[in-house]
Amino acid sequence: MQTRISIVIRGAVQGVGFRPFIFRLASSMGLNGFVLNSPQGVFIEAEGDKIVLDNFIIRIGNEKPVNSIIQSMEFTYLDPAGYEKFEIRESGKNGKASAFILPDIAVCKECLDEMNNPYDRRYLYPFINCTHCGPRFSIIESLPYDRPNTSMSSFGMCDKCLAEYNDPSNRRFHAQPIACPDCGPHIELTDRNRKILSVKLDALKQAVNSVLEGSILALKGLGGYQLICRADDERIIRNLREKKHRNEKPFALMFPEINSIKEVCQVSPLEERLLSSPESPIVLLKRKPGESFNIKIDGLTAPGNPYLGIMLPYTPLHHLLMDNLKIPVIATSGNLSEEPICINEEEAFNRLHDIADYFLIHNRPVVRLVDDSIVRIISGREMMIRRARGYAPLPIRLNNKYNDDCKNHLAAGGHLKNNIAVSSGNNVFVSQHIGDLSTEEAYKTFINVIKDFTKMYGLNPQTIISDLHPDYMSTKYADAAGRESIHVQHHQAHIASCYAENRTEGKVLGVSWDGTGYGTDGTIWGGEFFIYDGEKFLHFAQLEQFCLPGGDLAVKEPRRSAAGVLHKIYGDDLFTANKKMLNNFTEHEQILLEQMIRKKINCPLTSSVGRLFDAVSSITGISQCSNFEGQAAMMLEFVADENELDSYPFDVFEEEKKIIRWQPVIISILTDMGNGISNQVISAKFHNTLVKMILEVLKLSGLQKVVLSGGCFQNVFLLERTIMELESGGYTVYRHQRIPTNDGGISFGQIAAAISSTKISLLKTE
Repeated sequence: MQTRISIVIRGAVQGVGFRPFIFRLASSMGLNGFVLNSPQGVFIEAEGDKIVLDNFIIRIGNEKPVNSIIQSMEFTYLDPAGYEKFEIRESGKNGKASAFILPDIAVCKECLDEMNNPYDRRYLYPFINCTHCGPRFSIIESLPYDRPNTSMSSFGMCDKCLAEYNDPSNRRFHAQPIACPDCGPHIELTDRNRKILSVKLDALKQAVNSVLEGSILALKGLGGYQLICRADDERIIRNLREKKHRNEKPFALMFPEINSIKEVCQVSPLEERLLSSPESPIVLLKRKPGESFNIKIDGLTAPGNPYLGIMLPYTPLHHLLMDNLKIPVIATSGNLSEEPICINEEEAFNRLHDIADYFLIHNRPVVRLVDDSIVRIISGREMMIRRARGYAPLPIRLNNKYNDDCKNHLAAGGHLKNNIAVSSGNNVFVSQHIGDLSTEEAYKTFINVIKDFTKMYGLNPQTIISDLHPDYMSTKYADAAGRESIHVQHHQAHIASCYAENRTEGKVLGVSWDGTGYGTDGTIWGGEFFIYDGEKFLHFAQLEQFCLPGGDLAVKEPRRSAAGVLHKIYGDDLFTANKKMLNNFTEHEQILLEQMIRKKINCPLTSSVGRLFDAVSSITGISQCSNFEGQAAMMLEFVADENELDSYPFDVFEEEKKIIRWQPVIISILTDMGNGISNQVISAKFHNTLVKMILEVLKLSGLQKVVLSGGCFQNVFLLERTIMELESGGYTVYRHQRIPTNDGGISFGQIAAAISSTKISLLKTE
């Protein structure tokens, strides 16, 4: 299938023969398009078969000119533009190169070779770096990016480092974090009471031994602290879970090298490229069946999950640690559950005191928190789950149609998976992941990131854009800021985000499915269909609503969603003739539940597909309680039989908008359960039914393009089947690539929607 890829490459890629290299490579592969230089880097657009373009991406990294350095490479698949040949175009002159701050970059091969060379003066030095790699975003205090404006300002360069820094022929020419053992930062190991136990290489050795012996290590990394422990011992992992207040949510893993990952997981060429890329994110990989003979990962690391979140070492300190450990370890954020990661020693000793046994610290300050990014490959394309280290704060560029908007905007994002965004011209700078704004620490971080971004880019936003929900902390901040305030409905922001990211044009059917979002009618949305043309939204269809007994409590107790769904079907008979369906509640709970539903006390209405997933998970007995967001839906997804193609019946009827009746689905599921049909088949049929719902509404809309957004489309089974079903029917499917499909994409969508809709009110739908 013919498609187009748009690539932005930043780094040492100008004046090194990079454009001729791209021209020759693309031409030899039969691709059409162009390459050009700009103040922001090298821009490439190429058209051809998807498989060829995938190989093109891999070959750029593997075959690039000897003197070139790729510090970041972001790419997005777009609709074909009809290029007839490949050419080198005249270099672009627009844009401010100084406005682009590079993300933190994984240590390069040249630095690693020096670090492992006993004759090099930086032998085993954990802060080795050069212009090709190392800290950027996490150490910058202000622009321009010069050493006095970084957290390295207090480290005076020795004569040897200064000579390298001033030598244009040296790899460390103007490398702002340049350092060596004589003049740079150093590490120390302390106990939880701040007593220094050892320093420098002795600290590293003692830290390694502590982990091997079963201790939990708080490691000061690139953008904050991580908690490190063995991944093969249930007792150690259970101890970490209890102390961190993280019952079942999967932990990220760090492996020593790529071959050890391949022993445990399936790794495609695109996934291997991601793992070894300068961005070096956590990559979600499918476990191989059975246990590896040489490597053990305890099941408590990711209970009941067929995927593991895995990364490779990305700093010199990580490499030294893993080279000595030689085993995979848990490497999770240094925080209590739902809090931001710690970035300095004061925070770490106070907040991690009861979690970590030892602290491996260093004296290079971390200016801002930058958590690890999370990415996965779905249907041959990258999907960003969490955008942070390695990607933030690189901008996402909007279409030229947004050019006439010269204002600076600040988007406050949502409540869950919060980040913020600021716009400058066509560029939208999306912040690093902040987290859920449910704690005081998280809200303080949210405020600090806003101050940081506006100061760093020298912006004074005229408008602040936020969610429609009046109780979100981000919305309250925006409304109290004393500037022009715009509210963008949550699910419209999702659609605008995906539409703008893919540079889509014309009318599309936007499918916005997630767990929770405040609707324009005051109910909880989450199963929405919009017709969107880049300016106006028409609320075209919606899943039929049901009540959520207990409101927010239903998010943690899928059985409550099930009760709401069953009451929609059976009415008050649920409490009499069909009372056996409430066996997941005690007698006392059933009495309270009946009163709540009958009297409509704390029983908000919802159209949420996320809550419908919860209900089915509960009804089938898969999950009654969720220990983290989306757990019940994930467990339902993981049991689905990939070979099952059947689906359940449903109805669509007209009111003010089209309403999808899911009641026949639930009744059919109950029938299947009564007939002894397995949960594997039931789950697959339920997923297939959701795909059929999208297809049916798309047919009714008369449109050919569909945009998919919202947290439900993190579900691999659902997304892949939707893409396959719709594309086989001749429809064009757009999904997220560089921006998260979950609420981490809300801030970008808020800006895209607000800029493109200056003449209409987003609080209304046609």
